[in-house]
Amino acid sequence: MTENSFALQSLTLSEFALRMGAATLLPFLIGLERFLRRKPIDFRPFVIIAVGACGLAIGALEIMAGTADPQASIDPSRVFEGVITGIGFLGAGAMFRRGGFVQGAGSASAIWAAGAIGLICGFGELLLAATMTAIILILLIVSGPFTEEWDPEAHPEEAKDMDATVGGHS
Repeated sequence: MTENSFALQSLTLSEFALRMGAATLLPFLIGLERFLRRKPIDFRPFVIIAVGACGLAIGALEIMAGTADPQASIDPSRVFEGVITGIGFLGAGAMFRRGGFVQGAGSASAIWAAGAIGLICGFGELLLAATMTAIILILLIVSGPFTEEWDPEAHPEEAKDMDATVGGHS
């Protein structure tokens, strides 16, 4: 560790704070919507994943800026690939089948999008991140009444009958 280990090389402190702040606030709003609607994932993983993704993006930028060797290269798209793949596995764990219903698909896709928002914030594209957040929030809020039809919590008897049917054929 050097004396510059706590110094930013490509960003000002205010740029760093703005990116990390956006990576905290924007996914928090999506997670809060999920939390208030009592969905399988509360707001904390949204923020944690986005801040982690943002940190990886900023880290990649800082390493690129601090590398003195002209032969060394860091491909930012590799950061995207790794983070998005990892978050995909987390999202898949949020989905499960209950009878004829698949639960958690909205939350799983929202958690994946939170990681993408974190990455985008880390690379400094805050307008894009805010736009993504707005579109996702609008979709989640507006679609709520339509998706209740497939929510086993809204139809406990039907879900119970489906569980018995599926269990009898396994």
